[in-house]
Amino acid sequence: MEVSRLENLPPPPGIINSIKAGFDTIASHITAILLPLALNLFLWLGPRLHMNALFDSIKADVVAIWRAGGVSAKDIQQVLDWYETTIPTINLFWLLRTLPIGISSLLLPRDASATPLGDPAIWQVSALDFPLWIFILILAGWIGGALYFRSVAWVVVSDKEHSVQPFQAIVQTVLLSVLFGIALVMIGIPILLVLLLAAQFNAFLANLFVLFVSLASVWIIVPLFFWPLGIFVRRQNVFTSMLSSFKLARFTLPTSSFFVLTIFLLAYGLNFLWTIPTGDSWATLFGIFGHAFVTTALLAGSFIYYRDMSDWLQTVMEKLRPNNNEVKQA
Repeated sequence: MEVSRLENLPPPPGIINSIKAGFDTIASHITAILLPLALNLFLWLGPRLHMNALFDSIKADVVAIWRAGGVSAKDIQQVLDWYETTIPTINLFWLLRTLPIGISSLLLPRDASATPLGDPAIWQVSALDFPLWIFILILAGWIGGALYFRSVAWVVVSDKEHSVQPFQAIVQTVLLSVLFGIALVMIGIPILLVLLLAAQFNAFLANLFVLFVSLASVWIIVPLFFWPLGIFVRRQNVFTSMLSSFKLARFTLPTSSFFVLTIFLLAYGLNFLWTIPTGDSWATLFGIFGHAFVTTALLAGSFIYYRDMSDWLQTVMEKLRPNNNEVKQA
């Protein structure tokens, strides 16, 4: 009886078919790329929000504290060199791209300060409004990400009337993002401490630990990747969506891990193509459009894969579940 059930099981959804379906869906609903297109255009042509003036105002005091604390002049100079090459290139508007739910954005090369319209306006944060800017940008990223994910999921789900509502999507996105940040801190800090401790004893132990973490990370990355999708495809709350993602990853880990890897390679691999034009060239428009279309199509493909794989897993569970009539007759 078990052999017969296994033979009658439907084939699982294909990775390539899901991604192809995502591209076909977005090609027929091209308006779904408007949010990432608008965000990319703003990050490219809009003003830059820098914090180097704030850091410059406190740099002398910080250096004096380091010197009083016994930090060597060489170490201080290394930090200052890193500061001079990094901090002035950071645009705080990048915080509009939130994780794991957020509008996909293309980070242009760090030295691309000029645009076809000339040098962009430079805004500086102060000590008073710096925390407010951080809060507003992250909150705006969460809201925009919720609306973006909902718009893509809406073209994927067949039952439009029972799709997640905008307010519900925003609330669940904020809650999930907070829990996601807490989870990253709880997982990341112990791993970092163990890595630093291992590096103090032996470099081989540190490399071995990194290899172990890389292999074990599959059990964490795959569920985290699917965690938000149940909110928009199944209209689930954060906790139900989390349990569904772990269940999906548990029973379909080889296929699902390969799907996540494929999405990652396509998205980040093509970023090298999108960033070939310089920031002061109008050819960057092609990269921005290509990035918005591809990342949205990959997101749609992820929704399709999650929906079909969840349905397939439910079908498999029902077929393998013992029949009540057979149990009674026995």
